[in-house]
Amino acid sequence: MEPSTGGTVATARAAEVLLEFGRRTRALGVSEIARSTGLSKAVTHRILTTFVECGLLLYDTATRRYLLGPAAATLGARAIDVSPLRRAAHDALLDLQRVTGETATVSARVPGGRVYLDQVESDQEIKMTVELGRRFDLHSGSSGRIILAFLPEHEQEDVLTQPLTRLTSTTIVEPGVLRDTLREARERGVCRSVGERQEGAGSIAAPVFGADGTIAGSVSVCGPAYRMTPEACTAYEGAAKDAASRISRNLGYPVDVPTTAAAE
Repeated sequence: MEPSTGGTVATARAAEVLLEFGRRTRALGVSEIARSTGLSKAVTHRILTTFVECGLLLYDTATRRYLLGPAAATLGARAIDVSPLRRAAHDALLDLQRVTGETATVSARVPGGRVYLDQVESDQEIKMTVELGRRFDLHSGSSGRIILAFLPEHEQEDVLTQPLTRLTSTTIVEPGVLRDTLREARERGVCRSVGERQEGAGSIAAPVFGADGTIAGSVSVCGPAYRMTPEACTAYEGAAKDAASRISRNLGYPVDVPTTAAAE
């Protein structure tokens, strides 16, 4: 590995500040960002000022807080639009929605979590929709947990040893219980969730692998919990796995290469 230089350190600090806004859903202040990143307030303020000047962030003078700006929105939308995973999943999502009648989604693994890249919404009057481009943790919900299940063990432990946010009354935040669910998900090749990330929602997800056999993301079927019953999830399990396999092949994943699972 090349030794770090002043330029690379400064770039890494700036990137960490900007990524902090992807982890939150509200405006942030200098002190809060400095605590989260471990940077001094002076360094944090200089980075924020630079990002405001180039349009990546906006500064709210009334609250003295910062939020993502129009340039960041443009970059985010462009990143989703050109994503190889999104392109690879397009036709499979259309077919998955037709087969199940529920909303079909694809998520990409990103540092520290995952993001929804695309969805094909259910044509039913009452349906689930997801927020594209927003970062979600891996421990809550089927789309994230199936990704977590197929990460190498040391990366799993990095997640499980951190404080886990309880989003609903049924979010699993106990590391021991999570390890059991991850083991089951690896064995079954799918993960189920009822109300863990969002109250009243149910889903089933399968893993998507890249050309090198590592986990790249996940595909899911989601809908209102009263429709996503255990019986319905069992019925959709094969379709979800088939869609995930199809997307993996589109990404170049060869069937004779073992996946890089946490058990290794």
